[in-house]
Order: sequence, then C-alpha cells, then structure tokens
Amino acid sequence: MDTLFERLKQRKIVQWALAYLAGAFALLQAVDIIGQQFGVPGDLRRGVTIMLAIGFFVTLVLAWYHGERGRQRVTGTELLILALLLAIGGTLLWWLARYPRDTAAPLPMTTESTSSKDLAKNAPPIRDKSIAVLPFENLSEEKSNAYFASGMRDEILTRLAGIRDLKVTSRTSTEKYGSRPSDLKVVAAQLGVVAVLEGSVQRAGEAVHINVQLIDARTDAHLWAESYDRELKDIFGVERDVAEKVAASLKATLLPEEAARVASVPTQNSEAYDLFLRAMAHYNRANDQYVLTPIEMTRALPLFEQALAKDPSYARAAAELGAAHMYLYWFGPDRTEERLAASKRATDQALKLDRDLGEAHYAASLYVYWGFRDYAKAREELQIARKSMPNNSDLELLDGAIARRQGQWDAAIAGFERAAAVNPRSASPYYELGQTYMQLRRYADADKAYARTVELTTDPDTELARRGQNTTYWTGDIAPMRAAVMALRPGTDAYVASGWRRFQVYWWARDYESAARVAEEAGEGNWYDETNLVVPKRLCLAWAYTALGEDAKAKPIYAQLRDEMRDAIRDRPEDPDWHMILGFAAAGLGDKDEAIAEGKKSVALIPIARDAYSAPGYAVKLAQLYVRVGANDEAIGVIRELLGVPAGIVMSSAYLKLDPVWEPLRVDARFEELIKPDDARKRSK
Repeated sequence: MDTLFERLKQRKIVQWALAYLAGAFALLQAVDIIGQQFGVPGDLRRGVTIMLAIGFFVTLVLAWYHGERGRQRVTGTELLILALLLAIGGTLLWWLARYPRDTAAPLPMTTESTSSKDLAKNAPPIRDKSIAVLPFENLSEEKSNAYFASGMRDEILTRLAGIRDLKVTSRTSTEKYGSRPSDLKVVAAQLGVVAVLEGSVQRAGEAVHINVQLIDARTDAHLWAESYDRELKDIFGVERDVAEKVAASLKATLLPEEAARVASVPTQNSEAYDLFLRAMAHYNRANDQYVLTPIEMTRALPLFEQALAKDPSYARAAAELGAAHMYLYWFGPDRTEERLAASKRATDQALKLDRDLGEAHYAASLYVYWGFRDYAKAREELQIARKSMPNNSDLELLDGAIARRQGQWDAAIAGFERAAAVNPRSASPYYELGQTYMQLRRYADADKAYARTVELTTDPDTELARRGQNTTYWTGDIAPMRAAVMALRPGTDAYVASGWRRFQVYWWARDYESAARVAEEAGEGNWYDETNLVVPKRLCLAWAYTALGEDAKAKPIYAQLRDEMRDAIRDRPEDPDWHMILGFAAAGLGDKDEAIAEGKKSVALIPIARDAYSAPGYAVKLAQLYVRVGANDEAIGVIRELLGVPAGIVMSSAYLKLDPVWEPLRVDARFEELIKPDDARKRSK
C-alpha cells in the first residue's frame, strides 16, 4: 500500500482530481444560471452532470497512465483497484440517471415524472392570469400555529378563486410543494400557471406578521411583495389587500359582486375566526381522504359549533358545518335522521345569513344528493355555487359523481377530468376516475388512475390499498392490497380508518381469527363498502364468528342487530341499508323468509335506474344473503345479471373465485361458467 500511495503521489492523481472537480463545479454553476434564464430543459442539465461525472473517472485513468513518463506499467493489484473505482462510478451514474424516476414513481405503471418531456405530456395548458398559492411558511415559535398559516393561505386563495377572470389552482394541488420550492418554473409548469404567490406567517398571541410575494414563474421576476404587521382582529384587511393586489398585478377584471366578495369581512369576532381555521384544518384533511372522515370531521364539528357560538352570524362557518354533517352522514357512515337534520339546520342558517354564499349552496347540494339522491336539485345548487366559486374543483367532482350515479359514464369521466384541470396536482379526481373505470371493469385504466393518486396524495398508504383492491377484482391477487394495509402503523389515523379493508384481506385469505380480531378492535359503529353501503362492524364480527363455527358468540350479535334494525326501519322505512342489515341478521338466526324479504326490499329501494354506482353493491349483498340461506339458484341468477352490467367495483370473475362466501356454489356447473374470465365467458354463450 505504501508503494501504491507513493505512485499516486508521483502521478499527481489528487492534484488532477481536485483541479477537475473545481472546473466541473464552475461549469455546472454556469449551466445552471444559463439554464434558468433561457429555460434549458432539466434533462439536458442532468446530462451535463452525468457527462462530467464520466469525465472525472476518465481523467483519473489518464492521469494514472500518463502522470509520469515511462512508468505506464501497472500491477495486477492496481488494475483491480481501477476496476473497482470504475464499477463504483458506473453504479453511481446508473443510480443518478434513474433516481428522478424512481422517487417519483414507486409503483409500476405510474404516469408521473419530473422530466421536461413528461411535464409537457402531463401538465395542463398554461393560461394567462393564472396563479397558484403555495402553502404559507409557519414562522411562529409555537409550531401548533401551523393551522393558522395554512388557514391564512386558504382564505386568500378562496378570495382569489372567486374571480372568474383568474385561473386559480386549488389548495390540494399545491400542498406537496412546500413553502419555497427550489424550481418555481417546474412547479408552475406542473400546475399550469404563470404566477406563484409565496408567503410566511408569524403569530405571537394576537399579533401577526405576514410576508407575501407574487412571482412570475416564467422569469423568476417579483411582480409584487408586501409585509404586514396586524392584530388578529384586522386580519381580513390583509387578506383583502393581498387578493386585490394580486388581481391587479395579473390585470384581472373583477365584476362588482366579485370585488364585494374579495373585500368581505365574514366575521368581526377574532376568536370565532381562529376556531373556524382550526376546524378547517380537520375538514380539509377529511375532504382530501374520505376514509379519514369519521376521525377528522368528528374533530371539526365542535370547532365549527364553537365558532358559531362566538358569532351566530358567521355564515361561512354555518355552511361548512352543514357540509361536515353530510360528510359524516355519508362517509362516517352515520345514516341517521338526526345527522340529516343537523346538516339542514346549519345549511339553512348559512343561506339565511348569505343567500349568495357558494359554500352554503355546496352544502345544500350535498344534503339533497347524499341524503335523498335528488340529482336534479343537487345540480341546481351546484349551478348557483359556481357563480361565486368558478375555480372550485369540488363542484366538478360532485357533478361527475352525480352523473356516475345516473349511469352517465362518459359525463362522469368528463366531470372528473374537469376537476383535474382545475386541480391538476390533487389526488381526488384521479381517485374518482379510478373508481369509475373499476366499475366499468376497465381495470387497466383504473390501475393507471390509482397509480396517479399514489403519486399525488400526501397519504399514499390509503391510495396503495385502493390500488391493491383494484388488482384483487382484476386478477384475484390480494397480495398488493394486503401489503398496503399491513404496512400501516397501528395507532395512526390511517390504520384506524382502514378497518374495513383489513377485514376484507383477512376474510379473503380465510384467516377468520384475524378478521374477527380486526372487527373486535373496531368496536361499535359502521364501516362502508366500495359503493357506500353501510356495514356494521358488529355484523362483520358475527360473520367471522360464524365462519369459525363459534355460533354461541355470533347469535347474540345477530339478535341484537335484528332488534335494532327493526326499530330503525319503523322510523325510516325507506332506508335500503337498514333492510339489508336486517336481512343478514335474520339469515344469521336461520330465518330464511325474513332474510330474503328484507334483502329484496333493500334492492327494490335502490335499483340501478336510481343509482347505477351503488345499486350493484346492494345486489351483491342480496346474492350473498341467498347463499347464506341456501337459495343457490336465486344467487346464481343475481350474479349472472351483475356480470352483465357495470359493477366491476363489487363483482368480477376473479372476485367470485376468491371470496369464501361463494363456497356453497362451487359444486354448481353454472357457477363454474360464471367464474370464467370475462372474454371466455362471452365466447361460450
């Protein structure tokens, strides 16, 4: 080794290496500066870096052989060291070349990439007078004030989004970038905007210091910047001033009613406003991940109520409270008259306070849509909401969802694509597209849409489970879904919210003990399945006990549910969920006639003509009821019908092979025909 170090010294290897690195560093700095000024593609700049890295190893080799005249002979040990250096360098270069794509796409079949080519392919068109408001940085000493910085950003964004002459990217599209992304040009290209608003908020008690700056992302030029020192009670003046200055900088024309909304003061009570911002932090998380609704909306509700107690004239707080109740009604799921009544009270209060408030009409749309499936009235409310919320992607998502329930599949896809255009970096539109394609049994398209949600969401674990579920219905393979739900850490919100999927995985794997344990840990309350049908956790527990042969544990649960459902139906006889649950309870107790009668009532209350998205889920449950009471002919008839209509989210040949609930049918030749792959089954007819 001493001889080797001496020869390295003689050949001046270290000097050559340092000189090369210094020159390469200077060149890279120059390329970076020129690239930013003239928009040189990122791939070209990365290519320069890779070529310089290759050149570094070439320089070392040349220095070794020619660093000292007449000393070209090298030993076997030296050749081995050179080979190792080149192998390490080659591995490093391969990793550098792949790294951007690997980090952006942890799963196969993803569509996300940070390369310029893919940006051009995936990015929305850039329109003049377009802006994204990035998350504001929380500079407060108390990190718990993060909700306040986030809320300030959202309120400014809401004011800007009410200006029809502006294209404003929705909140969820900007969440992943942070407060100060390194490359605004890439951010702007991905969001389809020309300008970006950055900001920071520092709060100490009632004093608030705010910095904001508007940047032209194409040139990195500052269009406008301001610093504010205000008391909390004067914060609406800051929001108004920022929105007005941004609109003026982008030369946006404001209609009189838009100018009035931008300048509005929703409450004079600073405590009410603070409570509202705290509530919205939970509301937004539930809206971004519906599966978290039982957890997050439950936290939001009392905060909205406290805000209204401080200021009963706070129309926006009442509107969001009304919507929060409907989220709990639908995704809680808490399908009770009390929840519906609470939503209506809050929504009516908001409309009475401000007849033109878009958020109040959005809440009213949720009420008639989720509460009564009144699609025409829901669309009327959406149209009114659009007048004051022209840049709101939630309205387009809801419009697409209504079309889907009406069986208007192309219109549904178009609605979700409109939502993606408004909110290009949000996972929600792609999740809804995935659900729609899955229902249509376009499983490959659904997989691509779900992969996109994984890339865009701030909570990929839940989306990985959804993508895995698509794979299960597509191929019968439960491994991806199992891996996703098993990766969740116990005690986290995502783990608690994943109870239904964990139960499904164990059930499909015929691990009934683990399925029972999941249901036991879940306790009281309800889950909802893929088509929003309510499934009591206790009913799932009883199913697991029955599968284990522990009838002594299962029977009391069935009896309790039967009594509860009979009482619930007396109060609300038109609810299909209660009839289906009563049917399963009766089946568990051996009452075949009541089980079939209640199952049929449930399906009759929600035919495909009324809800093309959820109705197949009820029909699947009816088929399962038939199997549980030994009516196999009827079960096969329902399954055959379901395989002929869009129902891929709950029924496929792969699923029929997998679920043990169909075990009694496997000896029937007709069932063997049904579990053939779709194309083979069609050929055999």
